[in-house]
Amino acid sequence: MDKKLTYKDSGVDVSLKHQFLKEISELVARTHTPGVVELPYGFAGLYSIEARKHLFSPAFRKPVLVGCTDGVGTKLKIAFMTGRHDTVGIDLVAMSVNDLITVGAEPLFFLDYIATGKLQPAVLRDVIKGISQGCILGGCALIGGETAEMPDFYADGVYDMAGFACGMVDRSRLIDGRRIRPGDLLVGLDSSGLHSNGFSLVRKVFFEVAKMKLEDHVPELGCTLADELLRPTTIYAHPIAALLRLYRVKRVIRGIAHITGGAFHKNLLRLLPPGCVARIRKDSWQVPPIFQLIQRLGNVDENEMYRTFNCGIGMILIVRPHFVNTILSELKKLMVGARVIGEIRRGERAVEIL
Repeated sequence: MDKKLTYKDSGVDVSLKHQFLKEISELVARTHTPGVVELPYGFAGLYSIEARKHLFSPAFRKPVLVGCTDGVGTKLKIAFMTGRHDTVGIDLVAMSVNDLITVGAEPLFFLDYIATGKLQPAVLRDVIKGISQGCILGGCALIGGETAEMPDFYADGVYDMAGFACGMVDRSRLIDGRRIRPGDLLVGLDSSGLHSNGFSLVRKVFFEVAKMKLEDHVPELGCTLADELLRPTTIYAHPIAALLRLYRVKRVIRGIAHITGGAFHKNLLRLLPPGCVARIRKDSWQVPPIFQLIQRLGNVDENEMYRTFNCGIGMILIVRPHFVNTILSELKKLMVGARVIGEIRRGERAVEIL
C-alpha cells in the first residue's frame, strides 16, 4: 500500500473540527458572566467563585458547590426526524440547571459533551445555539465542552449529548426537604409541555399506535406535532433565584422538586421526611392538551400518565402556608404560571394523587 493514511481517511476531520470551534466562539462568549476567567486555548474552563459571592446572603460563609449532569434522551430522535436542532440545546441546559436549583443553588457554569459519527457543522451550530440560549436563560456561563467525532460508532446524522452544570449555595441556605412539615402547601409551576421526559412512550403513541406524522397539524394543539414535541423545557432558574433572594433569612421554601422522569411519585417522594404525605389534587390545574392527547390515543392509564409525565407541572415548591399568597404574587410578577396543587399531611411517607 503506497498511500499514506491520515486521520481524515478514517473519518475524523480535525481541521473541520477546529474551524467549527472557531465559528461557535461567539455563541459561547455571549453566555459569559463576570465569574469567567479567560484562558484562551486552555485545556479547562476557569471560573471565579469570588466574583459571584455578591449574589448570595451577606452571611455567605460556608460555600457548597453543587453539580448536576443529564441529557435530552430520545427527544433527540424528534430533532433527527425533523432536521430541527435549535431547541434541544435548551433542553440540555434545562435538565441539569433545573435539578441544580432544587437545593437553592445559583447556577455558575455549564459544560457540554457532544458525540457524533461525522461532524456536521451546520447541525451542531444549531445545537450550540440552543445550549448558548439555555445558558443565558439559566444564568450560567458556558465555559467549555467537547465535540467527539466517532465514525462507525454513531449512525450518519445521529449525535448524542450530555450536559454538566455547577452551582453554589451557602450551607446554611441549603434546601433539602428536612424542614418539610404537615400543613405545608405545594405550589405547582407550569411546564411548557412535555419537557424532556417520556419520549419513548410519546413516540410509540404517536408514530406506532396513532400512525401520525410530525408535519400533521393537530387542532387540539393549535400547531404541528413537530412544533409541540420540540417545544423546549422551561428553565426555572431566574424565578426560583428571585424568590430565594426575597427571603434571605426566613425559611419560606422548604423543598423544591423538579418533575422529570418518574414524574410526581418519584420526584416528590425523595424530598419527604418521615411522617409526611404529599397529597396532590389533580383537579387543581388544567392538564395541557398534549397530555390529554397522549392518554387518549395511546389508551394510557391515568396513573401511568402521572408516573411518567409532568402533566403540566414542571416544578413544585413546598412552601410554609403563611407565605403562599406572597409567593404566588411574586411568581405572577415574574410571568410564571403557578397555583396551589396540594398539601403535606401526616401519615406514612408517600405521594398521593387524588
